[in-house]
Amino acid sequence: MKPANNRAVILASGGLDSTVTAAIAKAEGCELFFLTMAYGQRHAVEVERARQVAAAFGVVNHLVMELDLRAMGGSALTGPTAVPKDRAGHERSQGIPVTYVPGRNLIFLAIAAAHAEVVGASLIYFGANVLDYSGYPDCRPEFIRAFEVVVKEGTKVGVEETPLHVKAPLLMLTKADIIRRGIELQAPLHLTHSCYDPVGEKACGRCDSCMIRREGFATVGVVDPVSYAL
Repeated sequence: MKPANNRAVILASGGLDSTVTAAIAKAEGCELFFLTMAYGQRHAVEVERARQVAAAFGVVNHLVMELDLRAMGGSALTGPTAVPKDRAGHERSQGIPVTYVPGRNLIFLAIAAAHAEVVGASLIYFGANVLDYSGYPDCRPEFIRAFEVVVKEGTKVGVEETPLHVKAPLLMLTKADIIRRGIELQAPLHLTHSCYDPVGEKACGRCDSCMIRREGFATVGVVDPVSYAL
């Protein structure tokens, strides 16, 4: 299928960043094709949240794929290693955290590229952010540029037709800026889940992701609409 310029595959995790990214893609006139990965993450509640976000956006094309990365392990999100809690900002900015999942974004983007070929999309929207996260190597602009080159050289659509492009509109925004953008676009932030180690369906309030989210809402001066255990 020849890519349509307005079709976009959205890597939709059910989190704050991917939801705001979807809102941006919609505002830019894209037809949204959600792709959600159920990869054995301990915070699997985000998969259901992704379904709810898709419904809120009126997305009818939502593919949820099972890909169990627990078999490889190597991350606190897919194995028994404890998720860090109560870390100060300077601690979060040092080194690659144990919540890094080896190859996750590389794998997810490769699947997104394959899905884009099938549905005729010319864009992949990806909620990567480098400012508020501590050293994830697969959230850097260098990685995204390199991936675009690989997709151009290694896919039928790249060789014969129009190359796929990866858009990461949140890449250089702070969490507060992301929240402001989401509010402006009326994104369903109340449906999003950011916590790495939830207590039932409530966010723990203490992992890196919860603390970054809470700090962002506090900076904006808006009440976070999700529930926290602490």
